[in-house]
Parts: sequence; structure tokens; C-alpha cells
Amino acid sequence: MMLYPAMKDLLAQVPSRYQLVNVVAHRARQIAADAEEGGYPLNDKPVSIAIREIAEGKVDLSLPTQPQV
Repeated sequence: MMLYPAMKDLLAQVPSRYQLVNVVAHRARQIAADAEEGGYPLNDKPVSIAIREIAEGKVDLSLPTQPQV
């Protein structure tokens, strides 16, 4: 079984595995929420879509700014 995209391709975009897990989870939640809100079905699982987007460099990896309290 071959993992696609390869882990080395993902780690070229994100510096650590821990951060990669967090980025994938965050993006997958965004994808699922957008699909539910828009009322359209997803052909793939949100995690698979998020992983592909990260490998292709389509995801902004900058840290979100924290709101001032």
C-alpha cells in the first residue's frame, strides 16, 4: 500500500509531524463545515482533501492571529 501524497512531500510543506496533524485537522474541519453550510456533497473525505491541498501548497500555514481580549 502506497501513501499518497508521500510523507516527505507533506513534511516539505509543514516542518513537523505534530504541526502537520494540527494543520490537516483544522483544514478538514473547515472543508466539512463549508460543505455542510453550502449543502453540497463531498466526493472524498475532508481529511483526504486537506492532505492533498497541503501537499500541493494550497493551504496558508501562517499562524492565525489571536483576538485581543
